[in-house]
Amino acid sequence: MTEQDVNAAKNELRNAFDHMIGELQAARDIIDSPDHFAPAATDRVLAEGYRYLAGYLHHGIERAFHEDPNFPAFRNALSIFNKATIDNADAIYFYAPIDGRKHYRITAIIEDSRHWRGQERLYGTAIAPQYMIFETSDGGIAGDTGELTELIPGTRTGFGTLDSSAIELGPNGEFELMLGPDKPSDYNGHFICTEKPPKQDSPDGETRYATYISGRQLFHDWEFEEPVALTITPLGDVDQYPAPLTTERVVGQLHRMGSIIHGQMQFWLQFYDVVLNCNGTHENINNSPYFMPVNAYNTPNAASTDTGGGMSTNIYAGGLFDLAEDEALYIEAQYSGEPVYTSFHLGNLWGESPDYANHQSSLNGYQMYMGKDQVQRWVVAHRDPGVQNWLDTTGLPKGYLSHRWAYSELPAKEQWPKINAKKIRFDQAASHFPADQPILTEAQRRETIKIRQRHVQKRFRVF
Repeated sequence: MTEQDVNAAKNELRNAFDHMIGELQAARDIIDSPDHFAPAATDRVLAEGYRYLAGYLHHGIERAFHEDPNFPAFRNALSIFNKATIDNADAIYFYAPIDGRKHYRITAIIEDSRHWRGQERLYGTAIAPQYMIFETSDGGIAGDTGELTELIPGTRTGFGTLDSSAIELGPNGEFELMLGPDKPSDYNGHFICTEKPPKQDSPDGETRYATYISGRQLFHDWEFEEPVALTITPLGDVDQYPAPLTTERVVGQLHRMGSIIHGQMQFWLQFYDVVLNCNGTHENINNSPYFMPVNAYNTPNAASTDTGGGMSTNIYAGGLFDLAEDEALYIEAQYSGEPVYTSFHLGNLWGESPDYANHQSSLNGYQMYMGKDQVQRWVVAHRDPGVQNWLDTTGLPKGYLSHRWAYSELPAKEQWPKINAKKIRFDQAASHFPADQPILTEAQRRETIKIRQRHVQKRFRVF
């Protein structure tokens, strides 16, 4: 390599780095920019905004420098290190890049999963997560472009799903799933096709291929449900080693890193304002099924590109809480059928879940109490009112309310969950619950927090 070549490489890399820094600065400017729908500034909002941006730095580095469909590995799309999108505190969000023209094998050893088949779950021993789903799609991860135009139907294509209700395991918990454009004639296991013909309205278009395999592991029993360690292996003719880095490749990675971070920061605040109308700044707000009212709920709706994606088997409901120190929000919900998973989570105004390891800022169907009348009841408050079904705001005066009911097969729309809320005085909170609602002592509450702390460490351990 000549001195001239070295100097050219230096200049290209420096320019790419400077461009990336410019994108980071543009992302930083969003934190305190009303023009980009940033939340009203307070000390905590600003501090959390910088942490939120730092989470996308973590996300951007992984995706720009460590995504390779020829050498894929499963990574966390969201975690305790990068929270966003009003994330689910019960979830491992996993993903891996793929090339839909090729075949891959996914394997794992899964703990006892009898509850996946409708049988009574084991207690006091290691078991599988409450629910797991795999989904394949093309295009980037929601929010990468920074533009709401990516919500236009047809922009993203789904290729197929597999969830725990249909998963079959070997005698020792062996799991296998194959991905590829066609199913090998001698293979009889789980398979998702990663190829689709051109769209009907554009018969001269190109064949589409999946670019990601993603999914969720959802936990109910945080004490005994074990994360599933997934391995993905390319099949057929594959390179033995990744190619060495080059200037050209790293220039592209630096550009992609900055673009992802800026795009994600821009997209989600715009999404909250325009689609969810969380700031109440748009006309005809009550005509939108996704409008997030204050201390109330929108009508439950199924996951779609309009809701920013989300798990395809979910029904969502949401709103905002806005509570003074002496106020609380009392909530009731009812559902039909047999959802495989239910949950309630809070979020700050950046869409980050509050600290769910050290606070009870989320509750799922296993952790909460539901009486014989089959009504789900919760209270959101800044202090502990003593009832089991309390969600701790962690001191946030305002934030998101997010409910999920997951069904392997969605029920008819008229049977979707119904939910309502009302603001009450904090000292009235316990009296709104039936007599059978468990009352927790301070010692019992501390024990529930210890379980949460241990589980979150285990779920996101890095070795």
